[in-house]
Amino acid sequence: MKIFTLEEANALLPTVRNILTRIQRVHQRIFAYRHAAKKAAEGAEHGGGGLLEGLQYAKLLMDLKSQTVELETLGVQLKDFERGLVDFPSLRDGRIVLLCWQIGEGDKLEWWHDVEAGFAGRTPL
Repeated sequence: MKIFTLEEANALLPTVRNILTRIQRVHQRIFAYRHAAKKAAEGAEHGGGGLLEGLQYAKLLMDLKSQTVELETLGVQLKDFERGLVDFPSLRDGRIVLLCWQIGEGDKLEWWHDVEAGFAGRTPL
């Protein structure tokens, strides 16, 4: 697990924001395909189905996975696709905590929380 200083995490925010924006776009497209994918799956059970929709849905899922892996490779933990919520593991008072940020917040991290506390336990830095 990568441990970030506040400075390292802040420096990475533009890259993270870019990846999260792409993830949100793909996630929205996947959500839009959910009915078509369900119909294709049901049709497949009976020898038919929407092959084109199924292929497009599968491609979107692969795109989502690829972009999620891109974040994970950086050491950033994706917590919520829709909100664009991420955590950066960090040290505070000798223990691991999570620096918390989501799309729509500023250009610098302003929150942290204990690993067990989650988003509800966010505290200002």
